Amino acid sequence: MIRMVYVRMVNSRAEELNAGDLLLEAGEPVVAESERGLGLGKVLSAPREKEKRFILKSPRKVVRKATPEDLEQFERNRQTEKDAFQLCLDKIKEKNLHMKLVKTEVLLDRSKIIFYFSAEKRVDFRELVKDLAAQFRTRIEMRQIGVRDEAKMICGIGSCGRELCCAGFLNRFELVSVKMAKEQNLALNPTKISGICGRLMCCLGYEFPTYVELKKSLPRVGKHITTRSGKGKVIRQNVLNQTVTVQLEEGGEVTIHASEI
Repeated sequence: MIRMVYVRMVNSRAEELNAGDLLLEAGEPVVAESERGLGLGKVLSAPREKEKRFILKSPRKVVRKATPEDLEQFERNRQTEKDAFQLCLDKIKEKNLHMKLVKTEVLLDRSKIIFYFSAEKRVDFRELVKDLAAQFRTRIEMRQIGVRDEAKMICGIGSCGRELCCAGFLNRFELVSVKMAKEQNLALNPTKISGICGRLMCCLGYEFPTYVELKKSLPRVGKHITTRSGKGKVIRQNVLNQTVTVQLEEGGEVTIHASEI
């Protein structure tokens, strides 16, 4: 058995970490391992034991409870991030580099500063890295990200009025296609089915399997069927209500449930 705990890392989503022997309570700040290095996080719930066979890969660990010194260091790092962001912006303009700076992140132990940027083409930033390393005297990492990662990192409000899914809870980006919108009878207007990143909205995939399953019991649009009112052609489907609208050969329309076909 392994004691696991959910922790929301700063600048990241919540994830399940190995709590070890630490006595942790919800709301406590902790120092934990992240994919980028040591970072600050907040415990979301008390640890619970979990069998090893239910853990797919070796989990990262909670290193310790955050000390006052850790919290002070975190605040100093936030100021460094602002300074590093502005300096990098100035250097990008000075060197006329075709890249968009998105965010900077200073690891808790200040062992590295990460600069996230987006660009349409490959960028030669070697001179930029030299200038930044000379200024901050630590390891510099330039990390290129895509538009979906950019939206996730900056966060924002979607057309639904809620926090972007990618910033709130999605662990990875799933494949989303126009077919998903078609299956749900959505208007194929790019402005209505695209997120703020300019790509198809991730939520198009949430109900897609349900629509596919429900459509199996409905005749497709254009198919000729026989109803109690006579023969006709299916002209519309209401997947959620499990009904179809049929244009009768003798004239008129009738809406029937799938069980009546």
